[in-house]
Amino acid sequence: MPVDLDVPAAVAGLARTLRSAGVDATSDRLAAAVEALTLLDPTSRDDVYWAGRVAFCASPDDIARYDRVFAAVFDGVRTLGSEPTAEPALRVVPPLAVPGDASTAETAGDAPPAAASRLEILRTRDLAALAEADRQEALALLTTLSLVGEARRHRRTRPVGHGPVDRHRTLRRTLRAGGEPVAPSSLRRRERPLRVVLLVDVSGSMAPYADAFLRFAHVTRRARGPRTEVFTLGTRLTRVTRELSHRDPALATAAAAAAVPDWSGGTRLGELVKAFLDTWGRRGMARGAVVVVMSDGWERGDATLLGDQMRLLRRLAHRVVWANPRAGRPGFAPLAAGMAAALPSVDALVAGHSVDALQRLARTVVGAHA
Repeated sequence: MPVDLDVPAAVAGLARTLRSAGVDATSDRLAAAVEALTLLDPTSRDDVYWAGRVAFCASPDDIARYDRVFAAVFDGVRTLGSEPTAEPALRVVPPLAVPGDASTAETAGDAPPAAASRLEILRTRDLAALAEADRQEALALLTTLSLVGEARRHRRTRPVGHGPVDRHRTLRRTLRAGGEPVAPSSLRRRERPLRVVLLVDVSGSMAPYADAFLRFAHVTRRARGPRTEVFTLGTRLTRVTRELSHRDPALATAAAAAAVPDWSGGTRLGELVKAFLDTWGRRGMARGAVVVVMSDGWERGDATLLGDQMRLLRRLAHRVVWANPRAGRPGFAPLAAGMAAALPSVDALVAGHSVDALQRLARTVVGAHA
């Protein structure tokens, strides 16, 4: 089957997605990538890969992100413009007008303004409305999320070259110098990444989004390491942090799903938030952490209990974020009993229905509100 792929438009879409993933893919670097392709074979996947890598990557971190984004855009395409070895993961559609989208014009350079690829369209589509093949493509895009975030200042300090004077260390150095004057030593408070705790609703009403939320949890776990904990909420509380530690996202989410005995069942949010606080949260897991509840807020139990437990959670946590996939729909209002009870204790209510919405959630989780 011929590959219907507009390579310049695909590279422009690649640059835009790289920016979302935290790579500084400026219009100048895009122009350099396109110019490099004029000296290479634009129908060769390897040539396109290396042209983009040399143009867009400025650090080892950029290379890792570039590889993930490139795989999401071009995975399965070995030769562009001829017979592929496998069905391509991406087909770029004709330019789609998006009025007022200045960022697209900047990224595309001399290309037609406001051109959008299939990849970009998938980023904004509601995951529940996608066909299975499109859904798998959208889930693959979640590996490009950037979750490098803020740190919390610790009570302990460390020596640095400048800052407040460390009197004890300066005195010790003066005594070792025989009383001769020495340059004062300085100190600064240590910093460590904030802990992130994800509470993922896997009840029946969340079935269209639960696997995407677990994929988000896997990306968070891989990016932030042991400072991330993940639990599922259904008819019981299940810790799936270990299962999501696997490097491969498909295997990790499958292992987590297999460990959850109440997948697509009912949910009692109040009881399970209480169980989390009683077993884990009060002992320190929730203290000073960013706690993210990923749920549509449908409560089969006592909504008053949920409100009480959310107030306690808010007193313990650094920040409480609620991701509701229904919040991305036109006319949404937090009228569900559980959502209404929890809302006064939530610092940020965000949507979670699409890849773009989950990218915004990632920025909220790590404290980058821009």
